[in-house]
Amino acid sequence: MASTDLQQTPSDKEAGPGANTTGAHVNGASTINRFDYGGNPLFHAHSGADARLPAFGGEFQPGLYKPIEHRKFANPAPLGLSAFALTTFVLSLINCGARGVVEPNIVLSLSFGYGGLVQLLAGMWEMAVGNTFGATALSSYGGFWIAYAILLTPGFNALGVYVNPSDRASVLGFFLTGWFIFTFILLLCTLRSTVMFFLLFLTLDLAFLMLACSEFTSANGDASTSKTLQRAGGGFGLIAGFLAWYNAFAGIADSSNSFFLIPVFHFPWSEKGRLDRGKTDRETA
Repeated sequence: MASTDLQQTPSDKEAGPGANTTGAHVNGASTINRFDYGGNPLFHAHSGADARLPAFGGEFQPGLYKPIEHRKFANPAPLGLSAFALTTFVLSLINCGARGVVEPNIVLSLSFGYGGLVQLLAGMWEMAVGNTFGATALSSYGGFWIAYAILLTPGFNALGVYVNPSDRASVLGFFLTGWFIFTFILLLCTLRSTVMFFLLFLTLDLAFLMLACSEFTSANGDASTSKTLQRAGGGFGLIAGFLAWYNAFAGIADSSNSFFLIPVFHFPWSEKGRLDRGKTDRETA
């Protein structure tokens, strides 16, 4: 039966030299199920000609990646991207001054629940499936939203010590500048992926930059320019939110649930791009 086959473990000869086999004597157990994570979870990773997938925003993976064929977990990237997209979308509307709303407190619920907790969990699940980039990015932005919610929560009074409005604006500028730098690092890791994946981090990085400059300008006493920069940051944030939803849909949609698939536009110098146009002799060498 299939269950008998699943419990069979490869011999040392089948595993090849230098490989760690699963089976008896692992963690004191007499038998290790083929897909049991008490053994080596990567032992059965596919190693054929199509052992790797190209960079893809729908998997939140900027580089070569082990395929999902034998993965026990679903793809957590669309969940994290959706949580990020909705929270960013709502805050960016407020930053743009939509319908005259200026207080961002409505974002508290999303920042703690969806953009914070759910996105953080998605990042942890990315770690479980072996996606370092996805784990780092989603977990970090989940932490960002939780930290932002703490700043807005009166009970924490995180900014209460800054009596001078100029100081308050300056420290918020420091906060946003740090996230601008972090996002720029992630942006560099998407340069060999897809256009849609790259644009997501580019627009998000510009949003952080505009909002940081807005706070610094406010600290300098230029309220008009500060407001303009805040709206610019909101505009880039809205684009980033829609791009996050776009990449999330690309990761969810397939022939089993959608009548169409959306393009992600691989860069010509990416792995998939070079395969599509065929490697030149110089590139092969």
